[in-house]
Amino acid sequence: MSDTPTDDAGQRTTTPATLQFAPQGGDMVAPAYSPVFKGIALILMVLASAWAWKMQMGTGPLTAQNTVFWIWAPWALMAYTVWFVVTGTTRLSSTAVEQSWMWSKRVELHNLAYAKVIRIPGLEWLIAPRFYTKTFGGKLVIFYTAQPAMLSEFKRLEDALNALKQAR
Repeated sequence: MSDTPTDDAGQRTTTPATLQFAPQGGDMVAPAYSPVFKGIALILMVLASAWAWKMQMGTGPLTAQNTVFWIWAPWALMAYTVWFVVTGTTRLSSTAVEQSWMWSKRVELHNLAYAKVIRIPGLEWLIAPRFYTKTFGGKLVIFYTAQPAMLSEFKRLEDALNALKQAR
């Protein structure tokens, strides 16, 4: 008797190939952005703070009292974004890719239809490398990472997905 699956009519059936991937060395966690990128974001926030303070004190073009909200509200949105740039992490496991951000980003590996590493070699310190993914449902999710080992694993995942597509 054969171990090959059969249907009700006794015909051989094949099960669809599924993505088999596990990061080398186990699950990984890496910062989403490089230290230089984080530093630039923080410096821009400090400069924006100085500008907003100057505007509030009436030494800039906006001096009306009711403009204080319109000075500090954009700064607060910028600070909120910078917080996630500084604290953001990306996780890769044998089941999913995740990133902590303003909202949680997560893609299950079994749901990956497309994956591509996008980077500018030599400028990873300034322009954050990204991992574009698309699910079978058509959802596009972009993950960032600053760690070369994580980028290598993303490339391995991309290659594994492409190999699986070729096998189908």
